[in-house]
Amino acid sequence: MSSHHFDLFGLDVSFDIDNKALSDRYRELQRTVHPDKYANASEKERLLAMQKTTHINEAYQTLKNPHDRARYLLYLQGIEINDKAMIMDSDFLMKQMALHEELADIKHIDSLNAFLSRIEKQITHLIDTLSQQFSQKNYQQASETVRQFQFFTRLHETALSLEEELI
Repeated sequence: MSSHHFDLFGLDVSFDIDNKALSDRYRELQRTVHPDKYANASEKERLLAMQKTTHINEAYQTLKNPHDRARYLLYLQGIEINDKAMIMDSDFLMKQMALHEELADIKHIDSLNAFLSRIEKQITHLIDTLSQQFSQKNYQQASETVRQFQFFTRLHETALSLEEELI
């Protein structure tokens, strides 16, 4: 198996990737390890094919998601993001609290849609910021941006679940 996900898909190690090339290579790799090809194979060969399938799926899911791709790039640099240690500056912590309070006060779908739009713009901004930080090899700042990205992604998911209640 490849040493890392980017090798597996024949991509340069970069935050900015060609999503079409990733998807095309994914489908190509999936065809090579499809269970039908191993129907008459030995138990060992079928198990190996299943392991390869799992590795391909995991690598694909990681690389197609900007947040997961950023975390993976940091991991390759020896920087792991600890989900439990979300230590950030006090300004950002205050912003988190304010956004959670604002979300809790939303009672109408129009207000929620406006809130979601602002969060989606923030996520887009963070993706652009990560692109710059990784291209400049500024991994420490990228790790802080990933933490912020993680917060906004979770907030977005929470807001989407509220949407189902308001409809």
